[in-house]
Amino acid sequence: ASSRLSTMPSQKPRQISHLQAQLAQLSAHMSDLESLMRMTAQQAQDMKQLGGYSGAMFMASSKVLGEETVKGGGGAA
Repeated sequence: ASSRLSTMPSQKPRQISHLQAQLAQLSAHMSDLESLMRMTAQQAQDMKQLGGYSGAMFMASSKVLGEETVKGGGGAA
C-alpha cells in the first residue's frame, strides 16, 4: 500500500494534464454543437417559409386549374 501511495503524487500532474486535454476537446465539441444548432435553427425557419410558399403555390394553382375547368369544361387551356 505504501508503494502505491508513493506513486500517486507523480501521477497527479499527468492526470490533470489529461483532464485539461479532455476539457479542451469538450469545449471544442460544444462550440461545434452550438454552430450546428444555430444552422439547424436557421434551416428550420427556412423550411417553415418554404412550406408557406409551397402551400400558397398549391392553393393558387388549384384556383387557376379550377377556373380553367369551369371556363373550358375540361382540360384544354
